[in-house]
Amino acid sequence: MRFPKIITTTILLSSVLFACKKDFLERSPETVISDAQYWKTSNDLKLYANSFYNNFPAYTGFGTIGIYGEDADQGSDNMVYISYNTRMNGESVVPATSDNWSTTAWGNLRNINYLLANYTKVKEPWSNVKTYVGEARFFRAYWYFNMLRNYGDLPWVSQVLDPSSKEVYNKRLPRNVIADSIIADLDSAIAYLPAKGTAQASRVYKEYAQAMQARIALYEGTWEKYQAGTPFGVSGATPEKYLQKAVEASAAVMGSGLFTLDNVGKAFGYWSLFNQTDYSGSREVMFWRQYNVTTGPSHNWHRYTNTGAGRGLTKNLVDDYLCADGQPISVSTLYKGDDSLQLVVTGRDPRLAQTMYVNDGNHIVTSNQPNGAPNLLFQVPTFDAASENRPATGYQVYKGHNTDYMQQYAAELGTTGLILMRYAEVLLIHAEAKAELGILTQGDVDLTINKLRARVGMPPLNIGAIVTDPKWIFPQLSPLLNEIRRERRVELACEGFRRDDIYRWGAAQRLLVGWKPKGAKLKQWQGRVSASLLSGYPVDANGYIEPFQKVGALSNGYKFNVNRDYLLPIPLGELQVPGNTMTQNPGWN
Repeated sequence: MRFPKIITTTILLSSVLFACKKDFLERSPETVISDAQYWKTSNDLKLYANSFYNNFPAYTGFGTIGIYGEDADQGSDNMVYISYNTRMNGESVVPATSDNWSTTAWGNLRNINYLLANYTKVKEPWSNVKTYVGEARFFRAYWYFNMLRNYGDLPWVSQVLDPSSKEVYNKRLPRNVIADSIIADLDSAIAYLPAKGTAQASRVYKEYAQAMQARIALYEGTWEKYQAGTPFGVSGATPEKYLQKAVEASAAVMGSGLFTLDNVGKAFGYWSLFNQTDYSGSREVMFWRQYNVTTGPSHNWHRYTNTGAGRGLTKNLVDDYLCADGQPISVSTLYKGDDSLQLVVTGRDPRLAQTMYVNDGNHIVTSNQPNGAPNLLFQVPTFDAASENRPATGYQVYKGHNTDYMQQYAAELGTTGLILMRYAEVLLIHAEAKAELGILTQGDVDLTINKLRARVGMPPLNIGAIVTDPKWIFPQLSPLLNEIRRERRVELACEGFRRDDIYRWGAAQRLLVGWKPKGAKLKQWQGRVSASLLSGYPVDANGYIEPFQKVGALSNGYKFNVNRDYLLPIPLGELQVPGNTMTQNPGWN
């Protein structure tokens, strides 16, 4: 862990202000402060804290419309790319260096700790100061959670350290100690931050910190429960403690009365939630990143939702959507088979047709076209596109696609907002945590799972009458947990959660090892697409696209190493620094 050299306040502040001018949250700081004036007022703290917001993710590619980048769903059983995922296939190696564990990454932590070491110099009432201390605590927790997800055990650094300090290479603390510190930071953030109604727009607030705490507590609680007895288990694990914290934090958000689901009962309302340019009026989107062509930044993500960008949903995900009667496809009479995209979505959970392109006359590729031209409707996947834009599975992602040509395509500068947290996730966290604790009631289900189902007109879940699915993904678990996990997968599809869910459930052995991704039936496009274009898509014995059938490395399916690949390796360069006492993650020696 190599920290940047100590830099002067003037240089540090200049870099902060430069970054913030382009940031979506605070594009125009009120003033430029000299070194002599710094740490004098609460506004100094605000200006300094602006740089923390650059730690939030941005649109960098295609594959997710949510929090963790494209690999988070693409590196799971939800979605694949035309090239297979090497981490899923156990092909990762110990790097000499890594962007995840780098001078820049740890430098972000140092900057957060810098405010926490200096805020007491501000001679103003605590009421003026505490918001920015709360922001620092929030972002330290946020930064550490991302590191915990990647590396597990970590050194805990709460001071501004010089590169020569021995603490820089301290022994890694057990992950549950780090998790406790993260939860404690968020306890402080919750106490210090203003509630949403009084917080400044686009700055973190109390209820968002509670939702983040619920997310992290569920992650750690289920990791400790399901990774017990593996190389990634925790000595003295207390999963119930974290699960109870997830219940309490999510209940606090739900009890605030500030949030609800958007677009309830609206036609294609689920789909339209994910392609907006302004979420300031949403009661579901709790935090988001804004893009603006005039003030910057903007993005090119819209190009990829238009073509598919070589990504595609898997048959595994598509098959998990229930039928409109609330029963799985394995038993429902409403299931019409897979011979065409239209049949796949017929009689199914409406979220399926709002997540993938279907040639039914309702899926618009571009609207608001030049010279009043009619809307361009989806007909067939982009088999004739350039290599990186060809479909991987025939199930192209429609969720998150903004159709407005003049607004998104004409200038090649996209402005669709990036959702970082929405209330639907909080409801799912509450239901799952209670189910894991064995205390979930029908009343709880009605306040959580059934709210999500009601939005799209699906039948409610009755926990006393769950229909047996002979193809439940987790047959060793209760019917209730299977249905909660199914609901989470469907509601949050393509939002960047699935890989983390597989890891925290310790489910890679069942879901990834030996798995061969499949797609749609290829025969439906014969005669509509040239044979030469379709010839590059191998199919299985039942006619489903099997994108990696001819890839020798996947001849027996993915070779995820369950004794190693749940965590990333510590870069070799860090372990070779003189005086280092850190050890490598399991399986990477």
